[in-house]
Amino acid sequence: MPWFSVTKEVAMGTAMLGVAFATGVLAGKRYPSIFFGASKSSKTVIGKDSPLWQYILDHSLREHPLLKKLRLLTLDHPWGRIMVSCDQAQFMANLAKLIKAKKVIEIGVFTGYNTLNMALILPDNGRVVACDINEDYVNIGKPLWKEAEVEHKIDLRIKPASETLGKRKAKSMGKADAFDSVQKKKNTEEGHEELLAAGEAETYDFAFIDADKESSNEYYEKCLRLVRKGGIIAIDNLSLKIMFQLVHTLR
Repeated sequence: MPWFSVTKEVAMGTAMLGVAFATGVLAGKRYPSIFFGASKSSKTVIGKDSPLWQYILDHSLREHPLLKKLRLLTLDHPWGRIMVSCDQAQFMANLAKLIKAKKVIEIGVFTGYNTLNMALILPDNGRVVACDINEDYVNIGKPLWKEAEVEHKIDLRIKPASETLGKRKAKSMGKADAFDSVQKKKNTEEGHEELLAAGEAETYDFAFIDADKESSNEYYEKCLRLVRKGGIIAIDNLSLKIMFQLVHTLR
């Protein structure tokens, strides 16, 4: 979707949310980034270096016991530092509650901490479409989803998110494509048809993009088509350069 077909309010709102996330990263010094330099503390060990930050979190964070359990499990993983921080997760959950979200897209699941976070605040008929390519990591969080009795709200898609979000461009079919076509047909028969192809445009309330950065533009463009007017798209660790270019363009 080209920028000129997106309303100014939607684009500006998305940009400002990205700025808020980036500002939080700068203030909290929580994780390494090619844009922000080396980390001084882990983003999952909250407030490690700042007594003030720890005080704020101690008096504002309301982490569900099962979320805490999953966070601690994730911290034991070699890649535990890449999970979303619990204060960011709470912020997103509060935003989702404010807009009365029922349908959520999550691109990048890892161990499923934020997936559980969102599923806990959605109504019983709510739905989180959780996209990832590594089920080994997700399996760490699955037992907690079940223990929280929100498993029925989570639609896990273990395949490239670009396929889950919408149709790929047609191309000549080789052996690999033939296999992919069979798998795609199987997924469709199981109710896993791509979201845009299934006519779900503008039916989602909230999307969170936290996956491979080189595909962020594609994920964002497709989420713009899937998220309703007044919905929210949050993007983790977005380049400040890109955000400020967007804001300048909209002025």
